Amino acid sequence: MMRLPWFDYRAPRSVAEAAKILAGEGPGAMLIAGGTDLLPNMKRRHQTPRVLVSVKGIDALRKISNGSGLNLGAGLTLTEVTKHESVKEKFTALYQAAAQVATSHLRNMGTIGGNLCLDTRCTYYNQNYEWRKAIDFCLKKDGETCWVATASKRCVAVSSTDTAPALIALNANVVLSGPAGEREIPVAALYKNDGIEYLSRRPDEILTAIRIPQASVRSTYWKLRRRGSFDFPILGVAVALAMDGQAVRQARIVLGAVASLPREATEAGRLLIGQRLSTELIDRVADAAAKPSKPLDNTDLTHPYRKKMTRVFVARALRSLAGLPEDMDSSGRP
Repeated sequence: MMRLPWFDYRAPRSVAEAAKILAGEGPGAMLIAGGTDLLPNMKRRHQTPRVLVSVKGIDALRKISNGSGLNLGAGLTLTEVTKHESVKEKFTALYQAAAQVATSHLRNMGTIGGNLCLDTRCTYYNQNYEWRKAIDFCLKKDGETCWVATASKRCVAVSSTDTAPALIALNANVVLSGPAGEREIPVAALYKNDGIEYLSRRPDEILTAIRIPQASVRSTYWKLRRRGSFDFPILGVAVALAMDGQAVRQARIVLGAVASLPREATEAGRLLIGQRLSTELIDRVADAAAKPSKPLDNTDLTHPYRKKMTRVFVARALRSLAGLPEDMDSSGRP
């Protein structure tokens, strides 16, 4: 049986109080909300914080408001996010992404802020302490070698958040609050291409809110995993399109679980601008979207297969937004 290490527990009642505790405790403190990722990691000794600072009881983090867009408190559970009418009706990609995280039990506990800050994952990292010790640990925790790419100077653990690709495609921002004040950045700017230092959030900052601009867009999120009712993504595809009649005015295609950060297929998105969604165009865009997809052998199924499925899932996502059969090719045949 794996047991939690000893830790002190703090339960502040405000964001300011939580930020003050983080600043005072330094590197030995970590935030906890639902704990669905952190607590298993602590049992495996991936993280051993001296102090856990719970933000679960901070009411300000559990609010939803509509204005020029949609503001979501970072402490909202994924279940609460999926139950909000505006999310399902206007921001379909976020609804689909949140609804496919883990199981209903975990979605009832896990928060949207926690999913955005989800630890990167790797076959050689997400094991118990004894297993990792037997291979002499890895670069991400306690070791000096990345066992996925032994010549690599950085950790290549993969970003496995479902909601981040969807929110990036929807042009969302996050609000970070700390002792120095509040700052707002695009969701894409929250991530760095490093499996260890994967967030740009400062240690004394708290992700407090997500702000999605009001826009008339079609969006969708497609997820590849071995078990459709539970697993982390081994590929995520988020697509958001703003239309002028039948032509695409704006487009964003964002890939998840193919790198240490959510990766936008920028060139593929550009190919859509000013064009109608034909099967021929969709095939070209899917080919272009597969180019920045560079999965490694660090998670479930083989990386050549995951690379191949990037093209398939981008095509399916675009066809679903165009109202075409999901598996039709450019010849018009299913």
